[in-house]
Amino acid sequence: MFSKILCPIDFGEQSLAALDIACKLALQNEAPLYVMTVAPLMTGVAEVSPVPIDPYLYAERTASERLVRIARARVPGNILYETLIVAGDAATGILNVVRQTGADLIVMGTHGRTGVRHLVLGSVAERVVRESPVPVLTVHAKQETEESADQPSRSAAKDAVS
Repeated sequence: MFSKILCPIDFGEQSLAALDIACKLALQNEAPLYVMTVAPLMTGVAEVSPVPIDPYLYAERTASERLVRIARARVPGNILYETLIVAGDAATGILNVVRQTGADLIVMGTHGRTGVRHLVLGSVAERVVRESPVPVLTVHAKQETEESADQPSRSAAKDAVS
């Protein structure tokens, strides 16, 4: 049913639960998996215009290394996957990558913010759902400790997809 799956992660528990579900779907569909993250743009001193982060700066390199480490730990060896890192606005980056890769499903976490927090912080997932040319599966998970972020967790995927 799905031939290419995109799973954007922000290293939060919701996105890691989404990665587990994306792995399950990739296995079921024998589809390659694109695991991505978006490095934010840094704003100038006056916070007027964004300045792209140099791809070799420490923060982006660290995010890339963390993305690779998480993918190696959580994506089963029998799934073909690729890690991607882009700089910029999260929703725009995700939508650009889905078009560039030809992915036909996005599996992503959502924080489930409502009310004032949603108005102030916005929702990357909401914008992606609204503007995506392909179906979007959103996942909400319970908060866990930061230590568990790099450890495989298949129970959420099994319960959610089964």
